[in-house]
Amino acid sequence: MKQGSSPEAAYELGRLYQLREVPDSAAYYFNRVPLNPKDAFSLVAAGRAALAQGKTAEAEAQFDNAVKASKGKDAKIFTLIAQAYAESDVKDITKATTYVDAGQKANKGKDEPMLMIARGDIYQKTDAGGGEAMNSYERASMADPNNVLAYYKKGELNFRSRNYNEARTNFEKAISLDPNYAPAYRDLAEMYYFANQYPLALETFQKYQKVAEQSPETDAEYASFLFLTKKYPESLTEIQKVLAKEPNNIAMNRLMAYTLYETGQNDQAMAAMDKYMKMVPADKLIKDDNLYYGKMLSKAGRDDEALALLQKAAQASPKDAGEIQGALAQTYMQKKDYPNAIKAFKAKMGGGAPLLTDQVLLATAYSSNKQYQQADSLYNLVLTARPTYAPGYQMRASNAYYMDPDSKQGTARPYWEKYVELAKADPTKYKDGLTTAYEYLGYYYFQKGDKAAALPYYQQLLALDPSNARAKAGIESIQGKKTATSARK
Repeated sequence: MKQGSSPEAAYELGRLYQLREVPDSAAYYFNRVPLNPKDAFSLVAAGRAALAQGKTAEAEAQFDNAVKASKGKDAKIFTLIAQAYAESDVKDITKATTYVDAGQKANKGKDEPMLMIARGDIYQKTDAGGGEAMNSYERASMADPNNVLAYYKKGELNFRSRNYNEARTNFEKAISLDPNYAPAYRDLAEMYYFANQYPLALETFQKYQKVAEQSPETDAEYASFLFLTKKYPESLTEIQKVLAKEPNNIAMNRLMAYTLYETGQNDQAMAAMDKYMKMVPADKLIKDDNLYYGKMLSKAGRDDEALALLQKAAQASPKDAGEIQGALAQTYMQKKDYPNAIKAFKAKMGGGAPLLTDQVLLATAYSSNKQYQQADSLYNLVLTARPTYAPGYQMRASNAYYMDPDSKQGTARPYWEKYVELAKADPTKYKDGLTTAYEYLGYYYFQKGDKAAALPYYQQLLALDPSNARAKAGIESIQGKKTATSARK
């Protein structure tokens, strides 16, 4: 070891690498603690080195030697051994709990906070151990009301069980005790994200970044969090910072491709995706890789290639395929394969309460497939839920026109009239829709013989579009200067 370093420093480095799941480095640093058969601490370090390498029996032997060296009376040694199991990937807690019980006895039945925290971490390894884990963390915070880690652990467990209010309370308590305790900010930010409180999530993560150790790893976490909260341009800037230092960072290369797509740079996104996919074995690609590459290919007009990847992504994640089915549906729409688009939109909507946007998209697919009644039923649902949604009336009117192409029954009339009522407040925004509405309504009333009702629509059409030939012809016909048939030309 370097001059000035200590066995304790080497041990803590071993713990750090163990927590980061780098077992070889963990074992290396644990083994840097000089082994002394009479020194219980060094024997614990040797046991941890063995445990990191998966040598469970050897680890148990060293831990038992540590207990003997301390004559079974040192509660600190039992706590260190309990921590060793808590921070390892050993799932069977039988042996670990014997050391916890012995540590409790050595401490004369009193709850030692770090031992209780280790006990909680050990119980979290079991399927039904959440209750005992929380009980352990509670005992730790009662034994030491200023123990930051105890409150953080309670918050972490609350978060996992989706008890967000309690999680926030415990994370905030940890932060109040230590305003520089980075993990609490990070987990609190993640909790806000999962609760769909994106502004709070981002604000809290920025606090985490200020107090966390500055490194490419924390920069990468920040870039990922910006992406998750849909701050794509900002995420791109952070990704580029990380890649400038670590050009082969797989996670950031993946996120670079995703973010370029989200910022509308599809050609660059495809190039980044090609680069990323050369870095990763095919069997290591994740569902989102196929989803994003499929969307990129679809945007580039390579529909058949896109469909192959999107179908692969859907097969890999059948229970979580909403976004994938949406991308499939849009690609089928591009191919004008409306029956398959309808199937995909239905699959995206699933059995729950569908979003209004999904109902609109499915209605559009039905209409494109000449299933006008089915489309009309969906538009009715959308407009019942959102009676002031002007584009919905435009879509319903256009669909209704195909059920009455000669406009004799006026099927589309009430929808165009409602559209005009809503859209005329912003004629610039809705110019195209108003042009169609005025043309339809003018002609409808004209061919019904109600020239007085038709004239205002042609006049509004001409005001909106002074060069519109149909408006001019309609007005001239009503005023008797041309034949009635010219109004329809």
